[in-house]
Amino acid sequence: MNVRQKAAFIKIVYGYYEKSGRHDLPWRKTTDPYKIAVSEVMLQQTQVGRVIEKYREFLKAFPTAKALADASLQQVLLQWSGLGYNRRARFLQQMAMHVAQDTFPKTFDELLTLPGVGRYTAAAISAFAYNQPTVMIETNIRTVYLHHFFPHATEPVSDAELLPLIETTLDQEHPRQWYWALMDYGSFLKSQGVRIHRNSKQYKKQSTFKGSVREVRGGIMKILTRQSATLEQLEQQLSFETVRITGALEVLMREQYVSRRGKRYSIAQSQ
Repeated sequence: MNVRQKAAFIKIVYGYYEKSGRHDLPWRKTTDPYKIAVSEVMLQQTQVGRVIEKYREFLKAFPTAKALADASLQQVLLQWSGLGYNRRARFLQQMAMHVAQDTFPKTFDELLTLPGVGRYTAAAISAFAYNQPTVMIETNIRTVYLHHFFPHATEPVSDAELLPLIETTLDQEHPRQWYWALMDYGSFLKSQGVRIHRNSKQYKKQSTFKGSVREVRGGIMKILTRQSATLEQLEQQLSFETVRITGALEVLMREQYVSRRGKRYSIAQSQ
């Protein structure tokens, strides 16, 4: 990539952002690392439109890391209900427990030590909370670079091939705004029918939710976040075979999401 190509690319991305960027997203109005962490964990595998209200409700219930750390797992999952993938809520609470008594980590390497935080989440907190020019990639960013630099790829492109391009074009002075711009532009490309992310080696077709183990687990957790229940009560409220319900309950108990006392199942205590 030469200087002219880089300048043209940056102009396109920032040009879209200035005119049509999602400037009012609530997590873009804060630099609080805890609130940024909440948004990033929520946005994993969930569309922005579904996250906005849940983000506001969650922070109203747990405005600080300490408030989240002190809550019961049942309270946390009740606020999380509707977002799916409950392990994300647990990771978020475990993260809060880790930082509740200390200041939030400020470097990428320190952020990686937090429970449930991978390279992307650490980089996102680093960029959005601290404005650090850390290289990162997610689905919308990936779409932008595939669309502009690999539009006719005949073989799947790996993230290892994209990361040098992301690093080369990264706005070192304003990484926060640059990543916002990339994400908004990538979302726009998808809305226009661009499906080039299938050219990525990271692309995996999402499995069907209806009738899946996730649906069984989700149904159980939705009931138990509101009240404890016996197997018979779960059977009455769920349209799944008993063997599937009991199988899901066994896994949820092994994972320490659910506990049993006598015949009643309930959300386990926070670890």
